[in-house]
Amino acid sequence: MTISRPSRRPNTPLFSSGPCAKRPGWSLDALDGALLGRSHRSKPGKAKLKEVIDLTRAVLSIPGDYRIGIVPASDTGAVEMALWSMLGARGVDMLAWESFGKEWVTDVAKQLKLPDVRNLIAPYGELPDLSSVDFSRDVVFTWNGTTAGVRVPDGEWIADDREGLTICDATSSAFAMAMPWSKIDVATWSWQKVLGGEAAHGMLVLSPRAVERLESFQPDRALPKIFRLTKNGKLIEGIFEGDTINTPSMLCVEDAIDGLRWALSLGGLTQLIRRSEQNLRIVAEWVEASSWAGFLAKETATRSCTSICLRFTDPEVTALPEEAQASLAKKLTALLEKEEAAFDAGSYRDAPPGLRLWGGATVENEDMEAVLPWLDWAFATVKAEMLGPKQA
Repeated sequence: MTISRPSRRPNTPLFSSGPCAKRPGWSLDALDGALLGRSHRSKPGKAKLKEVIDLTRAVLSIPGDYRIGIVPASDTGAVEMALWSMLGARGVDMLAWESFGKEWVTDVAKQLKLPDVRNLIAPYGELPDLSSVDFSRDVVFTWNGTTAGVRVPDGEWIADDREGLTICDATSSAFAMAMPWSKIDVATWSWQKVLGGEAAHGMLVLSPRAVERLESFQPDRALPKIFRLTKNGKLIEGIFEGDTINTPSMLCVEDAIDGLRWALSLGGLTQLIRRSEQNLRIVAEWVEASSWAGFLAKETATRSCTSICLRFTDPEVTALPEEAQASLAKKLTALLEKEEAAFDAGSYRDAPPGLRLWGGATVENEDMEAVLPWLDWAFATVKAEMLGPKQA
């Protein structure tokens, strides 16, 4: 079957899952107010950092008794701070169904070497059995698996009367999915995801229960300065008022403020979720009619609206060895880039061969609509080149 080359490209063909597309209408002018050449510990410097914290609380409706801090090293740094500072007080259930969740499993098992760990692992496209989680233990999980396109359906599976802490890597769900804060004791994310901020800075949110753990539990391991959240058995409150552990980029801070103000101007979290969910609906309608692509997430309720992961379903392609499928996927993404129809749309290196389209709130719905005919054309073109015209 011959498919005509589309004539309409997305206005912004940026579908990377991190760093993600900037907000619509963004330009360098958004950074004009950056506090350059001044100390981040000066009064205006701390005020900028505190503004990020206050705007974050406003957009996400984070309870007033939860602490919000800006920490080093992106989401990775925030997760590691939580794992190294809090785990070990009781047994821990580690949930993973994609590469980043598995990284936390590796850290807890091989670096922290905790004695009482249960690993609940599922393959790409699936979730572990959430009903088997033991909430008398600490629980570590991702809300949305960025490299698998699989998210937890809601927070109903999390016990209200839990004894342990819930530690949630929310880097590709915060600002795009409804997260019930009463179910979460620790949440982390990075600026470069849903609001399209710049990299290297992480956010750490602590419930009162998490603070109590920090102040009552002393890990039997050394903690480097970059991980320390307490001093003399008390929470370092300054971290959650804009007094950062290390020097942040004030350009990145200004960009984060711009993204948060944009979110409020839209109408807040409800509208951010709406934009992202609409991107998923657009792709879902296309998948329903597609002869060659399907969702990597097997269940409708667990499909991510941010990292939308697609797998090959074409029988001639799925019959190929995985190495050949991976080669086809690389050629497909290369052609999309050459045509300037979609940049960085390949699946994650450890994921099954396919495509991944970022559908977060900074991606316009009309751009998601515009890219899909290009996927059809590029697939047909690459398949014909690899397998011959009769197979396309």
